[in-house]
Amino acid sequence: MDKLSIISGALFFAADIFAVISLAMPNWIISEVGGNVYIGLLQTCLTIYGRPPICFSPEPVRAEWVLTFICVVLGIMCISITVILLGLSLWEYRVMKFARWLGFVAMILFCIAAVIFPIGFDMDQIGGEAYQLPNNFRVGISYIFFVLALWITVVSQLFASKVCLPHF
Repeated sequence: MDKLSIISGALFFAADIFAVISLAMPNWIISEVGGNVYIGLLQTCLTIYGRPPICFSPEPVRAEWVLTFICVVLGIMCISITVILLGLSLWEYRVMKFARWLGFVAMILFCIAAVIFPIGFDMDQIGGEAYQLPNNFRVGISYIFFVLALWITVVSQLFASKVCLPHF
């Protein structure tokens, strides 16, 4: 196992952590008008005038966001297996090929999720249009962590595939 594979494994692990954190919090879209509204993929939380937050699952759940959730979960699973395979490549180099392919699949799943998620901005609670949030809503830290996981996955894949070959 060379230095690029070690760097790739560490970056894949970091991307995995950021993706898990993004799913753990319902802060994908937030608004602070008339109280705090935190909208996640499958859960919405409201905090009105400093009271304890009330969380619920909106009815009906947006199909776009369920598909985004599924893509992110599958991407997390692919990255986790990729990290394990990269670790196993210390002893059996042949598994490196499978790790690269799973990393690529994770990257594609994250990209699909990033394209599908903004379609749901037209829900009644937000009042926007597909790919356009209204001015009183903004993306939250969960979405930022997800995008960070996406970019780290892309860079990790470049290192795993040895596409960009720096001289170490």
